[in-house]
Amino acid sequence: MPEAVIIDAVRSPIGKRNGALSQVHPVDLSGYVLRALAERTGIDPAELDDVVWGCVNQVGDQAAQVGRYSVLAAGWPETVPGTTINRACGSSQQAVDFAAGMIMAGQYELVVAGGVETMSRVPLGAGRDLGRPFGPAVRNRYAEQLSSGGFPNGDFSQGIGAELIAKRWGLTREDLDELAAESHARTAAATDAGAFDGQFAAIPEAPGFRADEGLRRGTTVETLAALKPAFVEGGLIHAGNSSQISDGAAALLLTTPEKARELGLRPVARYTAGTVAGADPIMMLTGPIAATAKLLRRTQLTVDDIGTFEVNEAFASVPLAWLAETGADRGRVNPQGGAIAMGHPLGASGAVLMTKMVHRMRDQGIRYGLQTMCEGGGTANATILELT
Repeated sequence: MPEAVIIDAVRSPIGKRNGALSQVHPVDLSGYVLRALAERTGIDPAELDDVVWGCVNQVGDQAAQVGRYSVLAAGWPETVPGTTINRACGSSQQAVDFAAGMIMAGQYELVVAGGVETMSRVPLGAGRDLGRPFGPAVRNRYAEQLSSGGFPNGDFSQGIGAELIAKRWGLTREDLDELAAESHARTAAATDAGAFDGQFAAIPEAPGFRADEGLRRGTTVETLAALKPAFVEGGLIHAGNSSQISDGAAALLLTTPEKARELGLRPVARYTAGTVAGADPIMMLTGPIAATAKLLRRTQLTVDDIGTFEVNEAFASVPLAWLAETGADRGRVNPQGGAIAMGHPLGASGAVLMTKMVHRMRDQGIRYGLQTMCEGGGTANATILELT
């Protein structure tokens, strides 16, 4: 079976809501990142088999096949195809998994995977005015749970799920706020050390934009204590220990070792394996626990074999529950901060996290990295990379 390798990974800095990237159309933002990836690697885009692009809210500015139009926005040949996929917050991690799978199946040789989300322009939940999601059969299946526990309008809710996770794992408000403050401190330290500088694509509309915009320096448990719960009266989840609404894009170039040699490219990492798992859609965000266990069994690796982890900080309770179940070294988990500090541009986040992880593995000589993300509906992706 052919191997899949990652050649390089680039991203935009992450913009906060109504911030530096809010006036950039998501298709154009994607085009800038794609163009930067081609310039860095020196590939001829005409050789690409496909561009696999994640995007969650595919309405408004993000409607009409963002993946394909991003290719055209990059100025690449019309012969280069593109597709858009949605696995909720894990969309662009799934894009990488799909791209690698097609390479390993012998269908592709050279492919770009990534994603975009401009939440300033297409808000979370956009399109709900056109109808009601989930459907009556699913609502009936979970009617008992949805009618109790404070689910707004009887809808599935990630925020309520995050509260349920905190209760299930016995987490306190202080536990959650400590992780949130730690995320900001780690992001600040990585930013000041220049750890992200080599990852950024230039954005013409924001020429001076060279750092993730959501970072709030000086965040402490004490400052977070002033924030009111967001989902439940007297609850634990609030804006400060949740991921931020953000804008961003990221892309990775994947190929085979043989094609890399032919093109004179040096791989950074080998795609070891990936998986996806389903979990309870009421608690919704526990999928990374099952996905991680499934992937470690498949690869016959242990949690101690993994030198660095990216566990998406959708809410602080998610990585804390994951840590409690896996026993992973907390110092290896999101060592450069996560979505609480940096932001969570939904369809881009999987590729953003993987860009961070690939660069960190290369910069620090880390052999194995594992990334996992919770997703709406109770699913999660997990992916392991090996440094080449």
